[in-house]
Amino acid sequence: MRRREFIAGLGSAAAWPVVTRAQQAGMPVVGWLAGQSPESEREVLPAFRMGLAETGYVEGRNVIVEYSGAENDYDRLSALAADLVRRHVAVIVAADTASALAAKAATQSIPIVFRTGTDPVALGLVASFNRPSGNLTGVTGVSAEIAPKRLALLHELVPAIGSVAMLVNPANPSFVQAETKDLQSAARVLGVRMLVLNGGTESDIAAAFATLVEQQVGALLISADSFFATASRQIISLAARYAIPTMFYTRPAIAAGGLLSYGGDGREVPRQVGLYAGRILKGEKPADLPVVQPTKFDLVINLKTAKTLGLTIPETLLATADEVIQ
Repeated sequence: MRRREFIAGLGSAAAWPVVTRAQQAGMPVVGWLAGQSPESEREVLPAFRMGLAETGYVEGRNVIVEYSGAENDYDRLSALAADLVRRHVAVIVAADTASALAAKAATQSIPIVFRTGTDPVALGLVASFNRPSGNLTGVTGVSAEIAPKRLALLHELVPAIGSVAMLVNPANPSFVQAETKDLQSAARVLGVRMLVLNGGTESDIAAAFATLVEQQVGALLISADSFFATASRQIISLAARYAIPTMFYTRPAIAAGGLLSYGGDGREVPRQVGLYAGRILKGEKPADLPVVQPTKFDLVINLKTAKTLGLTIPETLLATADEVIQ
């Protein structure tokens, strides 16, 4: 699905005429490439636009953003990336790991700014954090690298559990591999059994919860894959129905009723992406822009959800929480 001129998160138009009008008006075009639909990015697009605005670019006024989403069908990303290349966009913003890999394969000349949750050097996106080289740079939330820490925090809250599961999106295998590679060893250290369950569709998520109940799994980690931002309401509802403690990556799910989250500022990463896109539009080169990494991770706890689940939050965990939702 394509969405054009997401100026207020609303509205759409045909793809080619938008680009043509932008080119006729002399406005640069930024191509937004994502594994999910643009609608699923409503939480991050305002921050992305804020970053663009900090460099003097306001969507619809002096820059056009061309939105391309694969609707969780990651096999479409190569074609979507190639389409943006054919349209000669000025910059490609790759909103997730799979999109970054697809964009890199599609062009060696158009600048690419990525948002990824894992090590971009290990993925082969850049040569190094400080000197990316080539036509890519961007921001990493290192969400895959902190997965063991998220598991440890969840275990601290419910230490008596014998098993924990992680819900992943099988449509994004490169991120799944990065996010789960250290979890089994971390689980062994904690003395718990670790399961990985697929949840790439609504029916898959429902089946995963049936497995949790059947196998008496004590708690659930939610992957930092962007698909689960869209699916969070279903997950929160099922977790409440089956009384399963859940650990998310970003705050919005906890405000909506999830138990706890640990991760970087969900607004800062897309803001930095917008900032880099704007700087490149002004003439800077990706190779000269170091990959940005988060410096702070927030722990958010929902006390009402904990009470509903019959859980008492340890004082040590409350003391380290950055936000407690009553």
